[in-house]
Amino acid sequence: MVKIVGVRFRKAGKIYYFSPGDLKVAAGDGCIVETARGVEFGEIVIAPREVAESDVIQPLKQVLRNANTEDYERLEANKARAREAFQIAIGKVAEHQLPMKLLEAEYTLDDSKLIFSFTAEGRVDFRELVKDLAAIFRTRIELRQVGVRDEAKIIGGLGSCGRGLCCATFLGEFAPVSIKMAKEQNLSLNPSKISGVCGRLMCCLKYECQVYEDNKQAFGKGCKGAPMMVDEFYHEMEEESDYYDDLLQEDSIQEVDYQMMLETAEIEKNTTEEPKKQPRHTSRPKKKRKPKGTGEKQVAKKEPEQSPPKATGETAPKKRRRPRRRTSKPKAENKDE
Repeated sequence: MVKIVGVRFRKAGKIYYFSPGDLKVAAGDGCIVETARGVEFGEIVIAPREVAESDVIQPLKQVLRNANTEDYERLEANKARAREAFQIAIGKVAEHQLPMKLLEAEYTLDDSKLIFSFTAEGRVDFRELVKDLAAIFRTRIELRQVGVRDEAKIIGGLGSCGRGLCCATFLGEFAPVSIKMAKEQNLSLNPSKISGVCGRLMCCLKYECQVYEDNKQAFGKGCKGAPMMVDEFYHEMEEESDYYDDLLQEDSIQEVDYQMMLETAEIEKNTTEEPKKQPRHTSRPKKKRKPKGTGEKQVAKKEPEQSPPKATGETAPKKRRRPRRRTSKPKAENKDE
């Protein structure tokens, strides 16, 4: 068994595990630890506990010491210096005309490194920018490119529910979210309704997905357009006569509505009644027939199609002779007769 503590370096950040050794620490205490970035200030969020060695990624680093008053003062001073460095770096990015967006600046506790986080659509050549920043701040400069989800986590904001973003308030790590989770919960697949501020699928789609998967048989699946009963409500009447009174009252209301509908239809019929037509037996003045040639719609006579002009000279085709009709010759008489 190995004794570990969970340490977090920023609000809603990822939890890293260290070995407390012989130090007496508790949840909520500040501590000084050594990381890959350098010596940093962290907060213990998971109290010391023992776990199996197979569950720990080796090697496990040690907690150096508990944080004191000087460490807290130095932490606040580094935050103020980081804000000034951030404004200077923004000006340098604009000067070099780099397609990148700076998000934050952060000093390590021992001032050995100044870390800038930024977002960009593709790869950015910032070698000249690093040279200028190193000459200004006289320390090691690190530029770290992050994704759109980390951008929302750093900047923060409000979600469509009206609350603060989950990733910026309590969500330590990003869990994979797929469109299948929205289908399992019968949610609308409109991208504007299931996407967060970062433009990706909302992390909260995963919160209740397991409940829907476990109770899929209980919920059932109705056909398209068919209602699904999710709850039942029973109303107990005082007497049996109340049921019939309600039916009579409902029938009377329907009858009154029907009478009103007939009256309104009769009124509309009287107001919009057309003038009466003349009876058939009365003589009507005969209309004069227009001459055939003066009508507006006159059938156009078909003009005879003009034959193409006859060719002359050598190009003129020869006339085809009409075959003669054969006549039967009279039979020759016998000379003997």
